[in-house]
Amino acid sequence: MKILFIVPYVPSLVRVRPYNLIRHLVQQGHEVTLATLYSNEQEKTELKLLETQVKQVLADHLPTWRSLKNVFMAIPSRQPLQSVYCWNPRLNAQINQLLNDPNVIFDVIHVEHLRGANYGIALQDVAGRRQIPIIWDSVDNISYLFKQSAVQSKSWFNRWITRFEVGRTRKYESWLVGQFARVLVTSPNDRQAFLDLRQDGAGLKRILILPNGVDLEYFTPDLQVARAPATLVVSGKMSYHANVTMVLTLVEKIMPLIWQSLPEVRLQIVGKDPPPQLQALMQDSRIVVTGTVTDLRPYLRQATLAVAPVPYGAGIQNKVLEAMACATPVVTSP
Repeated sequence: MKILFIVPYVPSLVRVRPYNLIRHLVQQGHEVTLATLYSNEQEKTELKLLETQVKQVLADHLPTWRSLKNVFMAIPSRQPLQSVYCWNPRLNAQINQLLNDPNVIFDVIHVEHLRGANYGIALQDVAGRRQIPIIWDSVDNISYLFKQSAVQSKSWFNRWITRFEVGRTRKYESWLVGQFARVLVTSPNDRQAFLDLRQDGAGLKRILILPNGVDLEYFTPDLQVARAPATLVVSGKMSYHANVTMVLTLVEKIMPLIWQSLPEVRLQIVGKDPPPQLQALMQDSRIVVTGTVTDLRPYLRQATLAVAPVPYGAGIQNKVLEAMACATPVVTSP
């Protein structure tokens, strides 16, 4: 198949779902054209790896000022701020120009996340004329996530903004279900959350579950690596509000109980962009906050245990899958 894959952030080992979907679609013989946005030079560099795998890359820069402008303009409207955060008219123009070329043929358009949904909406006319179905991979049900975050987040700002967003996000996600040929989610809980938004039964057959997987060629056990004694690892993108809450819950509520019995236990917090409140945890000599690492596997392979006490969330936790794939025992919450 010839697939136009639109994702509002650069697929990578951090944004692993689109990265693996694209990679494996190509391996299966499908032809993928990627349309995406990068926010910094590192992400622009990461695109070069994808350029060697796909037929074509359409990319544009999404500066912070653009996202902030999008958000401020959306505040008086009924649109969720998440849905406009990654809107870039220049990328939209590139996609439209490509689709309006009669010599370019696509069998399907795949659009990822609530942040990318508006690109799919903007393409409905041209896709309809050319009879190209549009699939929206929502990944998670964001209003389901926001409902939890509004109560349980450790950040007062995040609690406030998700309370502001949750009502308009519920309405928008309910409407979006009816706009696409298929809607994908990662878990049964997220599918049920969408169905709860449409109690008239609409969307029952078009909402499908496509779980996250883990790359078993990349994340593997290494029998040559000895486990470090009394070492816990918690991983993930540390700028993500649910991960911040997870780590603070771990350090504030769980680790003191462990240290009462096992004072020698060390905790490694591994992941990209930890905010100052997580970096400050290194004032305790038993805690290491690594920030961005080039390779997560050594930390997982050396740890005694991986821990994931997730107070709230949606979808599937890649951190759990990746640790298990490295044969690292996992202690997690339901």
